[in-house]
Amino acid sequence: MAKVKAVGGIFRCEICGNVVEVKKVGGGELVCCGKPMTLVK
Repeated sequence: MAKVKAVGGIFRCEICGNVVEVKKVGGGELVCCGKPMTLVK
Protein backbone atom coordinates (compact mmCIF):
# COMPACT_ATOMS: atom_id res chain seq x y z
CA MET A 1 0.00 0.00 0.00
CA ALA A 2 1.65 3.21 -1.19
CA LYS A 3 0.63 6.70 -0.17
CA VAL A 4 0.92 9.63 -2.58
CA LYS A 5 4.04 11.54 -1.50
CA ALA A 6 5.59 13.21 -4.56
CA VAL A 7 4.74 14.71 -7.94
CA GLY A 8 5.71 12.37 -10.76
CA GLY A 9 4.94 9.16 -8.86
CA ILE A 10 3.48 6.46 -11.09
CA PHE A 11 0.91 4.04 -9.72
CA ARG A 12 -0.55 0.92 -11.38
CA CYS A 13 -3.68 -1.10 -10.65
CA GLU A 14 -2.75 -4.77 -10.36
CA ILE A 15 -6.29 -5.82 -11.34
CA CYS A 16 -7.13 -3.83 -14.50
CA GLY A 17 -3.76 -2.30 -15.39
CA ASN A 18 -4.75 1.39 -15.15
CA VAL A 19 -1.71 3.64 -14.73
CA VAL A 20 -1.80 7.04 -12.97
CA GLU A 21 0.89 9.74 -12.77
CA VAL A 22 0.70 12.19 -9.84
CA LYS A 23 0.46 15.81 -11.00
CA LYS A 24 -0.40 17.39 -7.63
CA VAL A 25 0.12 15.86 -4.19
CA GLY A 26 -2.98 15.94 -2.04
CA GLY A 27 -2.05 13.12 0.31
CA GLY A 28 -4.05 9.98 0.82
CA GLU A 29 -3.95 6.80 -1.21
CA LEU A 30 -4.90 5.96 -4.79
CA VAL A 31 -7.49 3.18 -5.13
CA CYS A 32 -8.72 1.39 -8.27
CA CYS A 33 -11.02 -1.65 -8.57
CA GLY A 34 -11.52 -1.45 -4.79
CA LYS A 35 -7.82 -2.08 -4.04
CA PRO A 36 -4.88 0.25 -3.32
CA MET A 37 -2.75 0.99 -6.39
CA THR A 38 0.92 -0.07 -6.43
CA LEU A 39 3.73 2.48 -6.66
CA VAL A 40 5.77 1.66 -9.79
CA LYS A 41 8.17 4.63 -9.96
